[in-house]
Amino acid sequence: MILASAGAASSWSLIIWVVVLVVFMYFFMIRPQQKETKKKNEMMASMAVGDTVLTTSGFYGVIIAIQEDTVIVEFGSNKNCRIPMQTAAIAEIEKPESATTTTATDK
Repeated sequence: MILASAGAASSWSLIIWVVVLVVFMYFFMIRPQQKETKKKNEMMASMAVGDTVLTTSGFYGVIIAIQEDTVIVEFGSNKNCRIPMQTAAIAEIEKPESATTTTATDK
């Protein structure tokens, strides 16, 4: 009888530890990744022609055309370097100064 109650107690403590581990993983691994994915999707949805972008390889450029999953980015000061790239290669988007000041004064 004593052995049966000790086995039941250890199985309950194991279940509690597993639940604690799952909750820990959710709050420290899964949830932050979901937030970051949501932020990136919102950034990609707000992308427009004329925005300055930073690519994942570290190049700054200006978007001159947007297609479904491809954007054409113009690099350099000579305006002759136009490269099509996937939207996944964009790390950051910066709105033009005139558009940001206009929306800030409208509010």
